[in-house]
Amino acid sequence: MISQTAEYALRAIAYLAKSPDDLHITREIAEATKVPSGYLAKVMQTLVKAGLVQSRRGLGGGFTLNSSTEDISILDVVNAVDPLQRILSCPLALPEHRDSLCPLHRRLDQAMADIEKALGAASIAEIMVGPEGRVPLGISTLPVLFSQGE
Repeated sequence: MISQTAEYALRAIAYLAKSPDDLHITREIAEATKVPSGYLAKVMQTLVKAGLVQSRRGLGGGFTLNSSTEDISILDVVNAVDPLQRILSCPLALPEHRDSLCPLHRRLDQAMADIEKALGAASIAEIMVGPEGRVPLGISTLPVLFSQGE
């Protein structure tokens, strides 16, 4: 459904979200998220260009979130690195399908629209602690963002 790059970006964002005010270096994020360091460096630069993450160079530098976890959606992260592809025209370029998608491609596009809506409605804050108290990536040092009653 989503690419490996998008998965890696979501892991990195979840890791940064555990302590959003702290700076984290690529090697640290890579080890915690089990993402190859060289590839993660490219993903992080893409997240910086998208405005989701900020970076500071040099000694004491690293990456941190650019916005609150409530203001970043899963869709924001996915679209920053590998946007979901909608079907805007007939993939077969059939002349008779020029004005509207056939039933197959209309259904596939609707499914993608539903996925976009669901991912757009889910903030990073919402995924940081699940109903069973589980956290993404098994990050044990996460601060509790929600009380059990919410």
